[in-house]
Amino acid sequence: VIDQARLWRSRLPRSTRPATGTDAAGPLLALAFPDRVAQRRPGPAPRYLLRNGTGAVLPDGDPLAGEAYLVVVESDGRSPEARVYLAAPLALEDLESSLGDQAVTEHVVSWDEQHGRRARVERRLGAIVLNDRPDDAPDPARVAEAVAEAIRRRGLQVLPWSDRATRLRQRLAFLHAHDPRWPDVSDQALSATLLAAMGDVLGRVRSADALRRIDLVEPLLALLDWRQRAELEGVAPVHFEAPTGSRLPIDYSDPAAPAVFVRLQEMFGVRETPSLLDGRVPLTLHLLSPAQRPVQVTRDLAGFWRSSYFDVRKDLRARYPKHPWPDDPLSAPPTARATPRRRG
Repeated sequence: VIDQARLWRSRLPRSTRPATGTDAAGPLLALAFPDRVAQRRPGPAPRYLLRNGTGAVLPDGDPLAGEAYLVVVESDGRSPEARVYLAAPLALEDLESSLGDQAVTEHVVSWDEQHGRRARVERRLGAIVLNDRPDDAPDPARVAEAVAEAIRRRGLQVLPWSDRATRLRQRLAFLHAHDPRWPDVSDQALSATLLAAMGDVLGRVRSADALRRIDLVEPLLALLDWRQRAELEGVAPVHFEAPTGSRLPIDYSDPAAPAVFVRLQEMFGVRETPSLLDGRVPLTLHLLSPAQRPVQVTRDLAGFWRSSYFDVRKDLRARYPKHPWPDDPLSAPPTARATPRRRG
């Protein structure tokens, strides 16, 4: 072995310093086994992360336990953490000299639910991070993807669903349920479409507080084409306008049966049940007493006037004598008052 070493040394330039002693073992083994270079993990236990992403641990009391870098030559090969049988220490400068040209620089962006955006520039050798520093100007596309991934992981409920955004989503769910040409706004679908539409917005988010201030109405509207935007209010309006002029919110929480709560007297004279989606879906009418208590739920207003109205009238006119209870509700003027105004 000594003769062979002398032969190889004689072929090297005269300025090359001969390697002597065990200090040379680490750099030489790193060249021989570059995938077995390992970095010590944080913590008191002598646990290491190998360049190839696997784990390794030294036996208790091993003299190498304090080394920042090792080359693991022999182990039991178990997963996820192998027991090391033979290893050599490796100084960082020797690691850089031997394998530094194989390291790559990566811009890493992650999202922390408490602190928000975290952006780092990492210099990596496989799974090993040799050094890192803060990235003060991360790529907005990387930021958007990191935030979107965190939202997918935790669920869309972490987004700031204001009342306006929730009502818009419910209207779109109603439309999609009756016409698949309208966008799907289920959680599964929005995890792709909505987050993609929010790319520019998410790319500017820096903190969890900023995420909570995002307005979701415009990203939801961005899912519609120009024709659907123009049709939205006509086929799924926010309000139902009663014959008295009252603007009453429509409840779309059940896509199969959108509903409106309206006082019975405000519907006098209305023969047909109001409908949505160009007449295809009747509104579910929750008819209320003068005290705003439900007295009837119907999707057949004409049938109600012919039958159930008279039972309701019999039950309530003594309780609310100041309110009109006509014998013929279809010929009576609608009113939101206790006593209708006189005409003329």
